[in-house]
Amino acid sequence: MKRAGAGLAAVGLLLALCGPAVAVQPDEMLADPALEARARDLSAELRCMVCQNQSIDDSDAELARDLRVLVRERIEAGDSDAEVLDYVVSRYGEFVLLKPRFSPRNAVLWATPALFLLGGGILAFLAFRRRGGKATAGLSAEEEAALRKVLERNE
Repeated sequence: MKRAGAGLAAVGLLLALCGPAVAVQPDEMLADPALEARARDLSAELRCMVCQNQSIDDSDAELARDLRVLVRERIEAGDSDAEVLDYVVSRYGEFVLLKPRFSPRNAVLWATPALFLLGGGILAFLAFRRRGGKATAGLSAEEEAALRKVLERNE
């Protein structure tokens, strides 16, 4: 009985420790909670260039740490959120954004799924229209006679 209770306590402790992993170190954090919250929000929008599918807030990579420090330096310098993001994008390119911005340069990327869906819909419409327009020919006199013979034999 005691072993079961200890096992359940161990499982509960492990589940409690399975919270979201955040790589931000205490020495990186800003003293002002409002500025730190802004930095965290911005860090969640920036991609780790090493991990690529993680935000810099979640990544333990050295480059992600450098980007977190850079974001905090820009915030302390008085930059707005948009200015911080623009600065980071100017240095690393738009790939650093986890959610790319809509611009004429990447409009094709944003429009491609809709264009494929529209094109597929048009092709399907044309195929069904073409198929539905053909009338099926009736049986010839010879075929009807052969069919009657078969049906009469089966009765």
